[in-house]
Amino acid sequence: MAEPDRAPERPQGAPSPKGANHRAAGDSLAGAARRAAERSEQGRADPEPSLGVRLGQIGILGWTIVVPTLLGVVVGRWLDRSFATGVFFSAPLIMIGAAFGLWSAWKWMHRP
Repeated sequence: MAEPDRAPERPQGAPSPKGANHRAAGDSLAGAARRAAERSEQGRADPEPSLGVRLGQIGILGWTIVVPTLLGVVVGRWLDRSFATGVFFSAPLIMIGAAFGLWSAWKWMHRP
């Protein structure tokens, strides 16, 4: 005999009573609506950057890498011509300029 405080147990796999499914669906629908409203509010508070801003960021990153590399080329060629050393100064200064540019771009991308 079942206790009066507990509902009778259903066999596993048996359909649940009509009201239980309706409540569960209503709860999940309310939760989904609440999450959607929170995402919408967060989107208004912190909007995604526009296409123009993204393209500007790409341009800045490009120049951040190219300018130090070109400075390495110019200074290296000048030193090589001054001392008649072939590419003794050009090669390492290109590498140093590129490394500095990449490091600067990395720091710029991960700024707070």
